[in-house]
Amino acid sequence: MACYRFPATIVAPRASRHRIRAQKPSISHPKRLFSAASSARFGWDDVLRVGEGNQEDDDPSDLRGYFEKVWACNRGSEKQSEFVPFLVEDQIVGYIHKGFIEHLRKFQDVFTVVSGKNGCGIGDCVSLHSSLKKPDDRTRAVGHVIKCIGKLIPGIRNELYPVTSSFGMPIFFSLERAAAPYFGIKAYGVHMNGYVERDGQQFLWLGKRSNMKPTFPGMLDHLVAGGLPHGITCKENLMKECEEEAGIPRSISNNAISVGAISYIDIDKYKYKRDVLFCYDLKLPAGFIPKNEDGEVDSFRLVPVGHVANIIRRTEFFKPNCSIVIIDFLFRHGYISPDDHGYLELLQSLRSGDWS
Repeated sequence: MACYRFPATIVAPRASRHRIRAQKPSISHPKRLFSAASSARFGWDDVLRVGEGNQEDDDPSDLRGYFEKVWACNRGSEKQSEFVPFLVEDQIVGYIHKGFIEHLRKFQDVFTVVSGKNGCGIGDCVSLHSSLKKPDDRTRAVGHVIKCIGKLIPGIRNELYPVTSSFGMPIFFSLERAAAPYFGIKAYGVHMNGYVERDGQQFLWLGKRSNMKPTFPGMLDHLVAGGLPHGITCKENLMKECEEEAGIPRSISNNAISVGAISYIDIDKYKYKRDVLFCYDLKLPAGFIPKNEDGEVDSFRLVPVGHVANIIRRTEFFKPNCSIVIIDFLFRHGYISPDDHGYLELLQSLRSGDWS
């Protein structure tokens, strides 16, 4: 297969969406203090000031700031018609943008592009070449294509994601993690809320991502989070990430509790993200101080949960999907009340993606 070249288009030291969209108000949230453009240029002093600050007209029961974070992870539903199904063994495993397909046509020994109902039975579609029958062969062939068109896919990580029709089903092949949204592959991850309790008050450990990260550099993140790669269970992956991102020993991380999952679908240009995040809570010892081991986190801070809620409502400091996992935490720990207007709609919106 030949490659084709394309033009480049406590401080711890250094880890129903259509229904939702219809409810989005035409005005922006009145308490927005920092825009997306400024989000990566903030420091901990800014974070703490926003979290602690009281505003005369700020009502904690106003859920619009939370809804905005959900919308930020569920964009582009009106663009679904620009994508066609990606099939393997007659199973839909993803969706590929019609514009991106034009780059795949050059690899006729890897991809088969079908127009109309001739072959797919569902209209236009993309499938793997019939000669690629084994998962390892498919992984190598598609991996070669990814290397050839690498300039179209930023942030290559050399980390493989399993390609399946749904969670827990047989793996058809494995795909470079950064390429997953370009093929509309379902991606799974684990996110952990690491918290402590002191004098009846809850605090969350937050991380600030390294400025060298290829995605969302310098933004706020969970204490521990990571994608779910091929060949590892959710709990084992979480414990591995705990060690690498926060220096949490397995004797502690083994106590993490599975508390459910959130999901979203985000469509942006050629990318079709279908993510499910498995959520965990871990109550940490009061004296524990995290230490990053893999260079992906710049620093950590321990912040009262009420202040974290303010940061989410008032700013865009958090990596978007971290915000919605923490919103789920706020629901489960009573920081968002059924008496707050929009309670049920917000709760439902946290699981508006593909659950299969």
